[in-house]
Amino acid sequence: MITPRPAAARGHANHGWLDTFHTFSFANYYDPAHMGFGPLRVINDDRIAAGRGFGTHGHRDMEIITYVLDGAVAHKDSMGTGSTIRPGDVQRMSAGRGVLHSEFNPQPDAATHMLQIWIEPDVAGIEPEYEQKTFEGAEKRGALRQVASPDGAQGSLCIHQDVRLYAGLFDGAEQAELPLAAGRRAWVHVARGAVSINGRALEAGDGVALENEAAVRVSDGRQAEVLVFDLP
Repeated sequence: MITPRPAAARGHANHGWLDTFHTFSFANYYDPAHMGFGPLRVINDDRIAAGRGFGTHGHRDMEIITYVLDGAVAHKDSMGTGSTIRPGDVQRMSAGRGVLHSEFNPQPDAATHMLQIWIEPDVAGIEPEYEQKTFEGAEKRGALRQVASPDGAQGSLCIHQDVRLYAGLFDGAEQAELPLAAGRRAWVHVARGAVSINGRALEAGDGVALENEAAVRVSDGRQAEVLVFDLP
């Protein structure tokens, strides 16, 4: 079964410095029909104005993944981490028993476009953790490159949940297939461009839930960047 989540149906808020779309309920956007999908709780599609960002704020017991599409994010946290996240980088922060952090667009004259993803962990109260890795475009070209997993497989980030996250770039005849084990399901988010998922045409911002499907099949990309979540 394939259930689409059109981009236009998402929650939306424009705060001036932040223009954001919510795939699932978040902040002032509440939709009881879209509270998440399995342990996948948040996909926020954020555009942050030049020189602006999220001031210091706290999280706990959540796996937070930042995926930058354009621009940069300057990150600081109470663990002493300071880093800049750029396209190709993926950041994972396990909030655990509690962490404070800030995220800013350090560019003086350009917006940053990023996805912030929250996954509910399978363990609570752990020591907070930080991890960041770069996945080159060549690794994702015409393929689904694993970028997060519960065991760090294939050099991916290691998250505290039985979720595997893949990223891919598709254009023209490029295609890929991700088998789904029995009892598993998937969520696909189209970050940019256009693509077909199991024969269904999707565009930037669209999502789709796949249940009782043998595989996720990606084809017919037009400058597409996609994220695929393999979920329990």
